[in-house]
Amino acid sequence: MNFKEKILAFMREETYKPLTFKELLLALGVEENMKKALLVALNELEDEGKIIFTRTERYGLPEKMNLVIGTLEGHPKGYAFLLPDDKSMKDIFISPADMNGAMHGDRVIVRPMKVLEDVKSPQGKVIRIIERANPYVIGTFQRSRHFGFVVPDDKRISYDIYVPKEEFNNARENTKVSVKIIEWPDQRKNPEGTIVEVLGDIEDTKTHIDAVLLAKKVRQVFPEDVIREAKKVSQEGIAESEIKRRKDLRKLNIITIDGSDAKDLDDAVYAEKLNENEYLLSVHIADVTHYVKEDGKLDKEALRRGTSIYLTDRVIPMLPKELSNGVCSLNPGEDKLTLSVEMIINKDGKVIDYKIFESIINNRFRMTYDDVTDILENNDEELSDKYKDIVPMLKIMEELSLVLRRKRELRGAIDFEFPERKVISDESGKAIDVRRYERRISNRMIEEFMLVCNETVAEHYFWLNIPFVYRIHEDPDEEKIYEFSKFIHNFGYALKGNVVHPKELQQLLNKIKDTREESLINNMMLRSLKKAIYSPDASKHFGLAAKYYCHFTSPIRRYPDLQIHRIIKGHMKGKYSEEALQRLYERTEMVADQSSKMERLADEVERDTEKIRIAEFMSDKIGEEYEGVVSGVTNFGIFVELENTVEGLVHISNMVDDYYIYNDERKELFGQGSHKVYKIGDKVRVRVDNVSIAKAEIDFALI
Repeated sequence: MNFKEKILAFMREETYKPLTFKELLLALGVEENMKKALLVALNELEDEGKIIFTRTERYGLPEKMNLVIGTLEGHPKGYAFLLPDDKSMKDIFISPADMNGAMHGDRVIVRPMKVLEDVKSPQGKVIRIIERANPYVIGTFQRSRHFGFVVPDDKRISYDIYVPKEEFNNARENTKVSVKIIEWPDQRKNPEGTIVEVLGDIEDTKTHIDAVLLAKKVRQVFPEDVIREAKKVSQEGIAESEIKRRKDLRKLNIITIDGSDAKDLDDAVYAEKLNENEYLLSVHIADVTHYVKEDGKLDKEALRRGTSIYLTDRVIPMLPKELSNGVCSLNPGEDKLTLSVEMIINKDGKVIDYKIFESIINNRFRMTYDDVTDILENNDEELSDKYKDIVPMLKIMEELSLVLRRKRELRGAIDFEFPERKVISDESGKAIDVRRYERRISNRMIEEFMLVCNETVAEHYFWLNIPFVYRIHEDPDEEKIYEFSKFIHNFGYALKGNVVHPKELQQLLNKIKDTREESLINNMMLRSLKKAIYSPDASKHFGLAAKYYCHFTSPIRRYPDLQIHRIIKGHMKGKYSEEALQRLYERTEMVADQSSKMERLADEVERDTEKIRIAEFMSDKIGEEYEGVVSGVTNFGIFVELENTVEGLVHISNMVDDYYIYNDERKELFGQGSHKVYKIGDKVRVRVDNVSIAKAEIDFALI
């Protein structure tokens, strides 16, 4: 047990009372020569927010002092919610007067106040800021003669940043800038800063993309030492001894099926029908851990990034291209090291036997989703002839995928049918088209194979009872389900209670399919569910209706998969010692937390940059007219979605033919004089009225 663990264990004892440094020295029996080490450990625990150093110079645990540690989630109106580190606790409301100079994203210590039982969120006051989240803020610079302000892009930062004239650093009006905070806010004044970088003009799309990446602290460039390590390992080749100890599958017709623009090919598949009742499915995943060693430079950088980020015009990879697109990618015609899962699946979709092993493969064909779908759905003669060696296998794969899908449907897995889009970019990255993207049979086929593989691996390691990284999706809150039930009642639908099984939600999705309210109910249901996260503790996946689930199939682009591969290979080498198991659990806990955090960040970056590119695409279409469908109704107007999935707002101030009243329960706008009603699913004709790339907003006018 190290010093930090010893301190925490001591403080968790029921009889512990806050002690001074000298008192701790005596209580822990620390010798004189270890005083400094104890002080360092105490300071680190304080920095981590695990202990508190009081005004009376005593150390104690926050939970024993009626204090809560967590992260602030800000709101444009100035208040915030504390998201406690302890996930079992409710979020705590912080009023603007109780922020004590804290800002969105800061790690803070909060003292909860007494609240009535029927209050949804307890209220609290920030008493200490542990760590600042925004030493630099990205925003738009607005200047006057003697001073200026930076208006943050992130609206959750409710303060404008004051900039003295001497800190302008040549920034011009309406430019996107990065400002360094030099004085933090208090109740009397805004934060003060100095401009450290001018990103560009606010009308330039690239400026806004750069601003998002900078604001989210996305690591775009790999450090030189990481690149050197990547180049070194990518040039090593495969030793003959490595080939001999693995299962050699190079003679099989193993193939990859991916998007046409994919370069990081991390999963390959093979299937055959054994008899009338059984299929063999093997999934082969790039053995990234052979090249990326734990705690090496490549590994540490991959953990920091957590995941690859897919922008409309490029990928910001988790691993350098030498690995992601090169030695690790299952490129056709090349010998590749893999970790394989071979499953025997019966006609009911049940995995009745399986093996997990190290292998070597040679990808016979680099197939695309479009080509496979054209073969299976359209019987394309030219493609069928070109790939005649594998067409029979593709048909078996289709058959098996339908078996697996039927099994998931029967157990109640939720399958949202949201319209997907693809933004087409030219060589410079400019958006030149936006198209509806359909998940076709080949997409669904690979999806089913990866799902069953991930479930099989997760269940296997659950019963081995060793530390692991699971993908979990907790049951929804009863309160949110109650609100959702009230909402769907307006459309004539009902749920049986406030505790629901995923099967009931899937049945509802089936009922609303192809109805005008489908999109709205889909969205409201999604908002009622919790977000899936990574966890070292096994728990079911509500959305998939699965008891055990993990992410095993994408180690090139997701760190949890990489960690799982490392656990699997470690287990293959022999039994873990008790000490090794403890270290492994601590690591899986850290990896799960970091991966969940970086996944959320990647989702935000992908969403925000896509909106900017869509606005860019629509910027030269002002005045053009389109047919659309009402996709959302609010008290400030209606959202309209075009056939190509582009969505814009008709603001209520521009609906001048009548005075419209918003019905929150039915999500409708009602014309007081005309009795005209606008609701989800209504077909309308609109004109593009205005486009703001800076705000990533599109305004429509009704025709």
